[in-house]
Amino acid sequence: MVDQDNSENFTKLMTRIRGRDAVIGIIGLGYVGLPLAVHFCRSGFKVIGFDVDAAKIDSLTKGCSYLKHIPDEFILELSAKGQFEATCDFARLAEPDCLLICVPTPLDDKMEPDLSYLLQTTDQIAKTIKTGQLIVLESTTYPGTTEEMMLPKLESSSLKVGRDFFLAFSPEREDPGNKNFDASNTPKIVGGVTPGCLEVASALYNAITTVVPVSSTRAAELTKLLENTYRSVNIALVNEMKILAHRMDIDLFEVINAAATKPFGYMPFFPGPGLGGHCIPIDPFYLAWKAREYDFDARFIHLAGEVNIAMPGYVVERTAEALASRGKELQGSRILVLGIAYKKDIADDRESPGYAIMDMLTDRGALVSYNDPWIPKLRPTRKYNFTHESIELTPELLTACDAVIIVTDHTAYDYGEIVSHARLVVDTRNSTVGLRNGLDKVVLA
Repeated sequence: MVDQDNSENFTKLMTRIRGRDAVIGIIGLGYVGLPLAVHFCRSGFKVIGFDVDAAKIDSLTKGCSYLKHIPDEFILELSAKGQFEATCDFARLAEPDCLLICVPTPLDDKMEPDLSYLLQTTDQIAKTIKTGQLIVLESTTYPGTTEEMMLPKLESSSLKVGRDFFLAFSPEREDPGNKNFDASNTPKIVGGVTPGCLEVASALYNAITTVVPVSSTRAAELTKLLENTYRSVNIALVNEMKILAHRMDIDLFEVINAAATKPFGYMPFFPGPGLGGHCIPIDPFYLAWKAREYDFDARFIHLAGEVNIAMPGYVVERTAEALASRGKELQGSRILVLGIAYKKDIADDRESPGYAIMDMLTDRGALVSYNDPWIPKLRPTRKYNFTHESIELTPELLTACDAVIIVTDHTAYDYGEIVSHARLVVDTRNSTVGLRNGLDKVVLA
């Protein structure tokens, strides 16, 4: 690798970043990219947002935000000041001084990494890359991706990393719906291909938050996977404990809250209907897949994944058992699913266990409808093809349904009314705590 400490490109870019004169390009304007664009604009940078979705670009051009936690006023204000613009024209990738990649890195049907979006983006950058440009990958991936997959493509232009351009990895840590932490107060992990790459990328992110530098892009990539694998494993543990506690007729939520009074050596995790979001259901499988390259079987990770993937099926079985105890079969029963977002008070339905639950219920002949105040209509996904619209939640609807399954514990729901009017409530989130009072029509799942 080239030592860029004496590189003229290095000096120029550092000067532009420190003076807030650098133009930032963000590729992928979803739950990670758009909030990041807002934060850089607020810090005084001009931002160009790139996305292949013309509908998103059209919305942003009109000053309309498609993320509920980013008001339209932010987009209108930043656009009016000339600080932000959005485009589908990837030929403009040469304009920014710094390019931040925030594209999806999903799993394919075989539960293996699908880097197609990232590789296509890298090819686009390689066509337009200019001297002095910083490229940072934020999308979660396995260790080695930045240097093994991206770097050869970027250097094919005869430009050399550390001298002509700079390459780094800095994993996104966005938590949709979290009102306490965002990109401005969440420390940013940064790893560079060369020391100068690390220094340039750190200077950029220092403009919006605290930076935690690590020794390499591989260390940074593994850091993100460790964070989410940690959560996946612990959630799997409490999900398995929930099944055991049900059989023992013990309220696991009471047990968790009691254990949480210990001031050391314990951190509470809570069970649910399965994992959702773009990170926790996916990232551990990236690590397990990469481990095979080193003749290592990540058994713990696989086991946690199996437990979490099985939870929607467990919810359906608990629902079927509860209906059977009332002399009804699942087939032909009217089932109302409350919440399709993967967690409360957000409009994010990526990898939501609600989809798997609805799919399983439908396959078994149930008549399924849903309500979610954050998601008015379902869109086809990579796995499912639902086109349902959210049905109005009324006492009459609750009474008419054979079972109501609380999948997402939105604060907008009046759980007292739900318990009062529903014939049967299957609660996957402990939302009805304090309302059950021995009622046999409320079942924890």
